[in-house]
Amino acid sequence: MSAKTEIAIKIKDLHTKFGSTIIHEGLNLEIRRGEIIGIIGESGSGKTTLLREILLLDKPLAGLIEVFNKNILDLNKKQCLWLRRRCGVMFQQGALFSSLTVAENVAVPLHEHTKLSKNLIKEIVAFKIALVGLPSSVETKYPDQLSGGMIKRAAVARAIALDPEILFLDEPTAGLDPISALALDKLILQLKKTLGLTIVVITHDLDTLWAVTDRVAVLADKHLLDVMPIKDLIKLEHFWLQEYFHGPRGRAANRD
Repeated sequence: MSAKTEIAIKIKDLHTKFGSTIIHEGLNLEIRRGEIIGIIGESGSGKTTLLREILLLDKPLAGLIEVFNKNILDLNKKQCLWLRRRCGVMFQQGALFSSLTVAENVAVPLHEHTKLSKNLIKEIVAFKIALVGLPSSVETKYPDQLSGGMIKRAAVARAIALDPEILFLDEPTAGLDPISALALDKLILQLKKTLGLTIVVITHDLDTLWAVTDRVAVLADKHLLDVMPIKDLIKLEHFWLQEYFHGPRGRAANRD
């Protein structure tokens, strides 16, 4: 790694336990600023739990989580606003508020975390909606009036409303048809290039892993198994990885 490479997120000796179930046991991971990193692992490996811990929605039993060199586990409630502004998140299925229009959904973090005027918020919302490739006509629509792909894009628009430096995407292409999923992959790459984002993608979608990631981190056996470009990762001799990458769906995704 270059000495000039900045670490956006550092996770050290992370332990997570729910009841008697151990999720993470001494997990270590560093995420570089400006990269798109995928996080994969079999069901129950703690991928979404890790995301929730970085966002302070869940608390680990022990360990260190640093975001831009600040230990976030030591932040008080007021200081957590610092983290909220620097990190945007798109949860599974979009998690839009069904009673709000698209524009109102995107405006939520702006109302919660800024004192901007209503007119300025309206302008920012329109810009973010356009940035994710949605027409202005969706601003007044409700989530149940949108296609699956449009819901995901609206959720991304909300996630970037505060101009975050880190964007978390939890299963961004789940439930989408291949054409919509490909379009979302292109959007992820575009956002990295346009906004200079660090993007963390939790996904099972092999096409997405091949299309957008710089590196892929594998959670297995309560630890980080390894993290490397996918072209190198597929060569590792690990039972789950071999099943994952070299099964029928894996062969279809890897067209190189």
